Amino acid sequence: MKEIVLASSNKGKVREVEMMMMDMGIKVIPLSETTFTEEIEENGATFEENAVIKAKAVADVLGVPVLADDSGLEIDFLDKAPGIYSARYLGHDTPYSVKNQMILEKLQDVPKEQRTARFVCSMALAMPYGAVLTTTATMEGEIGYEIKGENGFGYDPIFFLPEFGMSSAEISPEQKNEISHRGKALRQMKEEIAKLK
Repeated sequence: MKEIVLASSNKGKVREVEMMMMDMGIKVIPLSETTFTEEIEENGATFEENAVIKAKAVADVLGVPVLADDSGLEIDFLDKAPGIYSARYLGHDTPYSVKNQMILEKLQDVPKEQRTARFVCSMALAMPYGAVLTTTATMEGEIGYEIKGENGFGYDPIFFLPEFGMSSAEISPEQKNEISHRGKALRQMKEEIAKLK
């Protein structure tokens, strides 16, 4: 496998996957650099189902291996919301600064021990001939009390990592790849890809 299409045009996500795929000699092509223009309806009930829907939809059209992920934030106090609706929470076009502020307000008086949360990432690699590989991983933490850090994207600035004493937007990209839900799921996926050779 020389190259894969990443079913995302999110620059932060593309950068993370490129960094981690480098050692396998696999070129990562963002969706925005392909001819794929169709709307994909992510109507799965789980992160894994949505990742598979995305990967298969693109692989079927382009006829190449396609890697897709579905990831999001589960906050225990909010019954695991926003969950699979993380990107659509408060509307697709709502900036994350607004989404993050809203979550902080909802948890305003919630004590530290009830602020547990995790990022979940499911990855699916769809082959043009129909086989699909999937992996899922999490990064445990808690919701902080303020928006902090410039390194991450999405909900990173409010996701506090007790072992580092800072948010996941404050740690370095290298540290994040080591411990992040996407980093773990991608390492598992790389092991699956290695078995194909």
